Amino acid sequence: MNLDSNMITLKDIINAHDRIGPFIHRTPILTNNSLNELIGANLYFKCENFQKAGSFKIRGATNAVELLTKEELARGVATTSSGNHGAALSMAVTRRGGNTKVVMPHNTPIIKVKNVQRNGGEVVWCESNQESREGVLKELVDKSGAEVIHPYNDERIMAGQGTCAKELIEDCPYLDVIISPVSGGGLISGTLLSSSQMKSKIKVFGAEPKEADDAFQSLKIGKIVPNKTIDTVCDGLRAQIGTITFPVIKDLVDEIITLTEDEIIDAMRMVWERMKIVVEPSCSITLAAVLKRKEQFVNKNIGLILSDGNVDLDSLPWAKP
Repeated sequence: MNLDSNMITLKDIINAHDRIGPFIHRTPILTNNSLNELIGANLYFKCENFQKAGSFKIRGATNAVELLTKEELARGVATTSSGNHGAALSMAVTRRGGNTKVVMPHNTPIIKVKNVQRNGGEVVWCESNQESREGVLKELVDKSGAEVIHPYNDERIMAGQGTCAKELIEDCPYLDVIISPVSGGGLISGTLLSSSQMKSKIKVFGAEPKEADDAFQSLKIGKIVPNKTIDTVCDGLRAQIGTITFPVIKDLVDEIITLTEDEIIDAMRMVWERMKIVVEPSCSITLAAVLKRKEQFVNKNIGLILSDGNVDLDSLPWAKP
């Protein structure tokens, strides 16, 4: 694979898909007539909430782990994660007989902590900011010599995440638009790399919380700027945009749409009530983007990536006092 992320080719993504195929689900694409009527468009939901470990993250994690040598695997694997990457990486590493240490913020939802542990990972705690995550990870790696697999700023991860859009386009070749959540940028950069090389006329939009909108702000000025806040219900979308992912986003994305907390929660509840499936706020944000821009998307065929489904059922956002 090319080390320059801007040169990740469709062949790289196809190879990643072949590599991970035996270990992931080819997730279904669902439709919902009531949501189509509400929007005035045809919505196609790529259900990565049904994916192994409950998230699209298994795609990139499995691709990266399958590329490790036996010697690298024997040293152990380490990462930082708000939960979903850590669980996916732990599953992939455990399957190959290795050990995983996952640096996680203290405020991570308990379901995501348990998901990491259930899949064989060891949790190492940090504070809920980028500096603490990186500092704890560096200390851990310096002591153990573990191989680091970054949750998004890694071309192996990006190629793996690109397989999600590859499947979506293969199954729905008539799409006009794809909407992806945005956090560190692994999923949306993979989506952009797949879509631009498979069907260049597809427009790709990102959906990002206003309370963690570093990708949106970075695009405005043309260089990476840090988040001013990460006070969002989307615990999976609090990461800083990556130095490898950002150039891809900057070059290829059509627009990033930012959403308020109420818009995200309303969309999450709408998916639960109308589609009868479990999604995270970080996942429902793609529907929130369409609801916010209904006039822009009317009469379009729209693919929405439902990225994750690991929800703390004792702490649903609409049930808070």
